Amino acid sequence: MANASAKRTVQQNADTIKNLRLGLLGSCALSLLLRLLFHRAALRPTTLAFWVYALSLVPSVFLSRYLERIGSPRRDPTTGALISAGEDLSRPGVVEWCFDVVYITWACQVGSGAFGTWVWCLYLIIPLYAVFKLWSGVISPYFLGRSGGPSATAEGEADTGKETLSKRQEKLRKRSERGDPRVRAQTRN
Repeated sequence: MANASAKRTVQQNADTIKNLRLGLLGSCALSLLLRLLFHRAALRPTTLAFWVYALSLVPSVFLSRYLERIGSPRRDPTTGALISAGEDLSRPGVVEWCFDVVYITWACQVGSGAFGTWVWCLYLIIPLYAVFKLWSGVISPYFLGRSGGPSATAEGEADTGKETLSKRQEKLRKRSERGDPRVRAQTRN
């Protein structure tokens, strides 16, 4: 029998997957409707706008299916008992980034149907954010140190002579200096 946490995860994932499916269908339908109304020429396969729209369906559908697959629960085929609740689709990290790419794709699809092809420039947010995360998470700490610069590393090397204590350790040290019997009892054990 599944515990309450797994059941809650299954329910939240089911709602998220349902919204993901509705969003995918809604964005495709709304985009096509807006193209029919405002930019009928963009529906011809000879235009760049058509191919950009068609290619944008690839990450949208792929990531939606990926999120659906990892978020779906696995059940025992014979008993129907819950084997795995699936990955939690509300957790941060890669799953969150997948949702971001899907949402930006949908916004660009609908926006280009309403306002024109220039809206696809907003799609550049994805690689710019990836470069930012790469810089702030990998490149910058590697070359500049964790604190943010070479000067911070030099200051850190100068302070290595001092012993750093946590607040609790500092409290215990002060108590032991005063001769507090509670500290003596702790140090004997």
